[in-house]
Amino acid sequence: MPLKNKNTISETPKWLIIFCLVFAAEMIFGLPFHVVRYFRPTFMAVFNITNAELGDAMAIYGITAMISYFPSGVIADHFSARKLMSFSLFATALGGIYLATIPNQLGLSIVFGYWGISTILFFWSAMIRATRKWGGKLAQGRAFGILDGGRGLLSAAAATIAVFLLAAWLPKELEFISSTQRIQALNSVVYFYSFLAFGTSILVWLFIPESKLKELDETTHLMASTKKVLSNSTAWLQALIVISAYCGYRGLDFYALYAVDILDMNEVSASQFVANANYLRPIAAIGAGFLADRFTTLKTILVTFTLLFFSYLILIFTAPSSTAVNIVTVDILFTFVAVYALRGVYFALFEETNISEKHTGTTVGLISFIGFTPDIFFNSIAGRILDASTGPAGFHNFYLFLSLFAVTGIIATSVLAYKHRRRVS
Repeated sequence: MPLKNKNTISETPKWLIIFCLVFAAEMIFGLPFHVVRYFRPTFMAVFNITNAELGDAMAIYGITAMISYFPSGVIADHFSARKLMSFSLFATALGGIYLATIPNQLGLSIVFGYWGISTILFFWSAMIRATRKWGGKLAQGRAFGILDGGRGLLSAAAATIAVFLLAAWLPKELEFISSTQRIQALNSVVYFYSFLAFGTSILVWLFIPESKLKELDETTHLMASTKKVLSNSTAWLQALIVISAYCGYRGLDFYALYAVDILDMNEVSASQFVANANYLRPIAAIGAGFLADRFTTLKTILVTFTLLFFSYLILIFTAPSSTAVNIVTVDILFTFVAVYALRGVYFALFEETNISEKHTGTTVGLISFIGFTPDIFFNSIAGRILDASTGPAGFHNFYLFLSLFAVTGIIATSVLAYKHRRRVS
């Protein structure tokens, strides 16, 4: 069957479009993020690195991604999402093949830097633009809620299979794991996510339809469009909301380590715990999407940031003793819910804050350029916080660090809500 697609939006069922968008949006990040999030203790042992060293390698991803976000928006406004997304997925899969060679610290930094380009430059804004178009005027909350909720379901399902693969390569007596067994186990996970990325590139090429795009010489000149977006204070406030929520999301990468170091789980149990928690993502994201369409996105985000702040306070001031371990576990699961709810709706603000649809890609580029800067600094800072103080003290400081971003999110959302009320009154 030739890999050719001449479908239009009207010819392709809406459910198939959103299915492909969901699959692509999650599988593109399987290699750079899933492997580290769900299998962090194993990953660090195989590469013989500390939290700080892993954070520094991932910071290279953040730098190249940040450089890619803004041009990604401009590219998305002028070129086919189908072609851009398919190419990105294929290129990302190739990076997984290199990771499986277990490169040194320099090589690890290079592959993360490569992924920062392959997952963002031709993919990110094209995917957001396509999702906004799918949702139309009246269902932005549901569109982005389904996108992130579906991503969560796929993430959890993929992680469950990956945990099974990891366990299959490890001995039953985990205290007697050899370095060779660990490498084989981790590589089974890396190849699995590489296969998913490659397969999804074919899925996108076959079923994502072509859509009408702006011509490069359109009346709205590229520079004029960019200047208009840069001068919009609403876009900058949305970027601050995204950066606050995204720090909470990046914080989830350390929960498997918390489960091992503080809750006394083994490597497999900790990976399974985080993978199972990811099944909360579709419930949280889709639920938040419906609430956003019912009560406004701004109200939903403000309440969620507030609840997230209080959940961090519990983790800061509660020691996970035998009597409090259930409270800590439930609170950890709640932070997953709150973070996933925020991710499900923060891009749904475009319609509510009257961002022009023709500037969607460029605006996404700006917001993402600012909002996803935690990819540069978060892991490096968090790794050093945890390395500086061992045991519960390090994690108390870590959750204090996260709580500061929750407060920032509360302030930014409140200011944006105030501006919105003034505009509509």
